[in-house]
Amino acid sequence: MTDHSSTEGSRDILAEAVEALTGSPPVLVDARRFMTGGDGQARTVEGRLQLSLPGADRAVWPSAVLIFEIPPHRRRHLVAFQRRLRELGARSLGLDDQAWKVATEKDLMVERFARDGIPQMDTLTLSGASQQECVDAFERLGRDVWARPVVGMGGRDVFHITTHEQLHEAARFYQDAGQGWLIARDAGNFTPAGQRTQFRVLVLHGQVLQAHERLQPDPDAPCNIAQGATTTAVLAPNELPAGLGELAVRATKSLGLPFGGVDLAPQNGGVVFEVNVHPAFNPVHPVESIAIPYVQAHLDLL
Repeated sequence: MTDHSSTEGSRDILAEAVEALTGSPPVLVDARRFMTGGDGQARTVEGRLQLSLPGADRAVWPSAVLIFEIPPHRRRHLVAFQRRLRELGARSLGLDDQAWKVATEKDLMVERFARDGIPQMDTLTLSGASQQECVDAFERLGRDVWARPVVGMGGRDVFHITTHEQLHEAARFYQDAGQGWLIARDAGNFTPAGQRTQFRVLVLHGQVLQAHERLQPDPDAPCNIAQGATTTAVLAPNELPAGLGELAVRATKSLGLPFGGVDLAPQNGGVVFEVNVHPAFNPVHPVESIAIPYVQAHLDLL
């Protein structure tokens, strides 16, 4: 089950993994039909879970439900369905709407990390703040910060700010867009060659599945592939900088996610930037190294 308007591509990779493990292709269902206002229904029929799409005159009796590739801004519309699936005893790793919420809304994520002692760069929420409050926060964080929306994706609407003018421009941008936002102290996450560096570590049930490093030649752009960063070859867990694998596991556990893509850097003793609920699969062997273990984890629930 994915949002069929998404072009990110995880749907096809997961479908390939399901067929490889079960010998049969999965039934692909558009999650939008089960979001708030949708016509999809979940119920039990003769003791079995049934998902029905009245308009399409179609019903599915899933053994397990894989929910993935749901854009951040739409996740809140799936909450009622997630809770309904829990009530009906569905087998899925994607039913904890509270874990999704905390990971998706970055102000909540920052608070959770602070509560659980997950190291992160000093961060202040500026949603609804006055101009003077923004300036005070900027000064407090050393006049070198990154601004990002509370709910975002792919490094969009993220700004590196080192001047008051840039700060005011960012504040106006978020206000005009109706977005909540935060600023965080710059991590100084540079390689010896001067590129920004960030690691993406994929964690499933407390184990590191795969990792890779992202390199960004533009010091004022985030380390996202969509923003011009490049990715290295896949790294084995023991090839990560010391302590990063363990930190990634702690971060996913803090948020209550059985699976997540953790963005972090070794600078400052190791800091977490965020945990992605539905990380895009690395293009290097995504089926074998990521999708198959993720699908198998669902099959293990049966």
